Amino acid sequence: MDETDGLSPPIPKVDRAKVQFEATLPALEDKIVQKAVAELLTAIYEQDFLNCSYGFRPGRGAQDALDEVDRVICRESTSCVLELDITSYFDSIVREQLMEMIERRVSDASILRLIRKWINIGVIDDGRLLVSETGTGQGQIISPLLANVYLHFVLDQWIECEVKPRLRGQVFVIRYADDAVLCFQYREDAEKVLQVLPKRFARFGLTLHPDKTRLVDFGRQALESADRTGTKPGTFDFLGFTHQCARTRRGKFTVHVKTMKKRLNRSLKRVADWCRVHRHDPVKQQQAVLNAKLRGHYQYYGRPSNYRSLRQFYRGVRHSWKKWLGRRTRGRPLTWEKYAQLLQRHPLLPPRIVRPWASAVSPT
Repeated sequence: MDETDGLSPPIPKVDRAKVQFEATLPALEDKIVQKAVAELLTAIYEQDFLNCSYGFRPGRGAQDALDEVDRVICRESTSCVLELDITSYFDSIVREQLMEMIERRVSDASILRLIRKWINIGVIDDGRLLVSETGTGQGQIISPLLANVYLHFVLDQWIECEVKPRLRGQVFVIRYADDAVLCFQYREDAEKVLQVLPKRFARFGLTLHPDKTRLVDFGRQALESADRTGTKPGTFDFLGFTHQCARTRRGKFTVHVKTMKKRLNRSLKRVADWCRVHRHDPVKQQQAVLNAKLRGHYQYYGRPSNYRSLRQFYRGVRHSWKKWLGRRTRGRPLTWEKYAQLLQRHPLLPPRIVRPWASAVSPT
């Protein structure tokens, strides 16, 4: 029956703009409240978090974690590195165990009720509401802090209080969110930890990636052994960089980094895709955006020993820009000579080392 048959009540017209506006209010309110609660919890947990944790903490960042890796390997007695990779970490957190951890430090019932509500929120996928039993709901303001709390208890505190006293030598943890490396003085200690770590993580619903979690001989001794046997020492990946054993010009041991190949290729593909989509934009506007992309890349990857990778990225950006600028001129190919003239008028930012050298040279 339609709305004019006299039997059914008339269907009110829907003001879509009003509905859309009202639908955004709860999300906006949640974000404001989450930010306030996150600041409150940060003040509490900053007293508990250990120095080995660098992710999503005030005054700390990925570059600080990378500096600490260099310092530990070069200044401390490190013979091997355990590279950790947790499978789908943010989606695997067991909510009840997370709440138990939070309740140890937070007793306010209203705060606990809000946190429980936020971590149990569903996800919209193709118009359907999907609700899982685990995870913290990625994309929320409070999620990184909650994920940090979880690994603080699962890994950081466990290593500090239970593992270190049982080891023969030293172990250093450097963690940024769910990305972590453990530097060991003795390989036998590393093998013991690697044996029990999967069981420890399984108690909290976490799984170590079997291929990406690996133990690598790394450090001064590993480099000397490689020199004797004529082989290359092992490498490990951390926060987008591949770490390599190296020597300074004076022959001292140090650590060099280069952009991970997968990260470099992904960045170049994104630039190429952007150039393809925006090839018809004004050249000056394209130059401004590409320089912003180059600047952002240099800001993160511009570590002193990574110039070659920066140069490779710069050349890749320059090549992609030429390719797609040439596609918009029908019958008039853009030669390298013409492109060089264009670059003189609209130059791209050259590779630039942004980070200073850390004090990461072996004293011996």
